[in-house]
Amino acid sequence: MTASQARQGNSTSSVLGRRLGAELLRLRTAAGFTQPQAAKALSSSTAKVAKMEGGWVPVRDPDIRALCELYGVHDLSAVGGLLELARVDRERRKAKGWWDDFNLPGVMQEYVALESAATTIRAWQPAFIPGLLQTPEYVRALRESPAARMTKSPEPDDKFIAARLARRRRLYDDPPLSLRVVIYEAVLHNFPGSAATATGQLEELLKVADLPSVDLRVFPFSAGTHSGLNGSFNIISFAAPGAMDVVYVEAPFAQRWVEGGQGAAAYDELFEKITERSLDERESVAFLHTLRKEL
Repeated sequence: MTASQARQGNSTSSVLGRRLGAELLRLRTAAGFTQPQAAKALSSSTAKVAKMEGGWVPVRDPDIRALCELYGVHDLSAVGGLLELARVDRERRKAKGWWDDFNLPGVMQEYVALESAATTIRAWQPAFIPGLLQTPEYVRALRESPAARMTKSPEPDDKFIAARLARRRRLYDDPPLSLRVVIYEAVLHNFPGSAATATGQLEELLKVADLPSVDLRVFPFSAGTHSGLNGSFNIISFAAPGAMDVVYVEAPFAQRWVEGGQGAAAYDELFEKITERSLDERESVAFLHTLRKEL
């Protein structure tokens, strides 16, 4: 388990477990049942139901099906979404991945574990090139900049860069990660390091933008301001985007998870509004080509 996950005795709370538990709690409350009634349907204890709803334990498929039957949830897509979320959570709890070889901060270790299991990520970035798209030269220059030293990971540069590059495998997996990313124009005028670093990074963005699974867009200065300029966020989906989403929100000295519900829905709405006001894919690629020629 990662250092960022909560612990209670021998139990561990995970992001996906809490997301699933919150959905089970919502369904139970909406159906008008108590925890003891849910426990009776599972032939288990009330304590087990409480742990399931708190995200403290992995949830078995038979328990999900039994609870959905009790709560009157018969929509196959809704049940399937819960089963998929439970499956991914069980796998994440026991999985060993490439991230275990690196001394990543707790929150980031949990994030990359979820990223490795995601089907779709929608990312808004007003300050930096998104981590999945950064070149080694960009990463190194960013870590060497004065502003970055205050929050710099203790991981040696070579190890940190290797970890960052390992994340990029998801873009070329079979099936690949579906990535929708919007980058603020200011990011593309404020590269750390040399002109060569900027050139290499722009060329990498153009290369990635050509992937069928990637939708890369630029939010231009001419589109004005919006509330997303306060900070970056990534919306992570494990099935069809929607009710099962979790959101990773990053600030200079803090990170937090928004685990579904109205909070995640608000970020989903904000991302779509940002996308609507951005250059489309063709215009964004042309914009990047223009910048590349001007260097």
